Amino acid sequence: MKTLVTGATGFIGSVLTTELIGKGHQVRALVLPNENATALERLGVEVFRGDLSMPWTLKGICDGIDTVFHLAGRVTDWGKRELFYSAIFDATMNLLSEADGRAARFVYISSIAAIGFGRHMKGIRESDPAFKSGIPYGDAKLDAERLVMSYHGTGRIACTIIRPANVTGPGSAWVRDIIEKMLAMPMVLVDGIMRAGFSDIGRGKTYQLRDDWDVTWKQYICDLGSFIGKRPMGSIPYLPARALGGLFDLICTPLGIRPPISRMAIDITGRDNDVDNSLAKQELGWKTTVTYPEGLQAIGAWVKRTYG
Repeated sequence: MKTLVTGATGFIGSVLTTELIGKGHQVRALVLPNENATALERLGVEVFRGDLSMPWTLKGICDGIDTVFHLAGRVTDWGKRELFYSAIFDATMNLLSEADGRAARFVYISSIAAIGFGRHMKGIRESDPAFKSGIPYGDAKLDAERLVMSYHGTGRIACTIIRPANVTGPGSAWVRDIIEKMLAMPMVLVDGIMRAGFSDIGRGKTYQLRDDWDVTWKQYICDLGSFIGKRPMGSIPYLPARALGGLFDLICTPLGIRPPISRMAIDITGRDNDVDNSLAKQELGWKTTVTYPEGLQAIGAWVKRTYG
């Protein structure tokens, strides 16, 4: 089977690409014009140079493709609304336009952020209502999900949505960003994506993927900090912290400066993100395969290599 992967040089995309190649699939990867693709080429990946924000550069990208795995997007907790919508919603629209009528399947990697931040998510199912929270990342993801399903409704291309929870591992944003903030101031998933993309039962479905780890944010941040000799300096209640994050967003974002804390970061770390993952288990046979200690050991080795 021939697949297209966007975001193949990113954290999840690079692992997905390696797994697809390992299972005998042909892989075409969308890579930015000036991006280093040496590692992909060594794997035997067909590199296609283009930019999701420039639809004319995508012509022919889906020719001969069976399944599209769309992972590329803006993954961060801060920035102007238009930056998120350009990199998430507009990019998805441009790729869907190329895939429609050419590829058979389109798998969109969304996020639990699309459900709507600012509330505890424990037990929330895929069928429960989602809403916009005013956080640009989550709002753009939700609009992109709705766009994807509108294409599915035409009958010309079968679509599936995957909502990962906070993805951690060596090099992920939820490792790198936390470590770098600790240094500056006091203070899996892929198997499920492939199962959803290649199974008939996944057509027109949304799946939430979350490891069954009983780990709090406090424990996780303390464990990360132990690798660099840092610990969080106390805690702030959710409501004051969110108000402070909103103030920093308001001041820093127009200036293009990353805020010390953001509303999105507070909504993620200050709420319970234990979404229901039973549908993926029941329909895809997906399950957690890496324990928290195993994942933490791999993260620790990466942190020591990267930050000395």
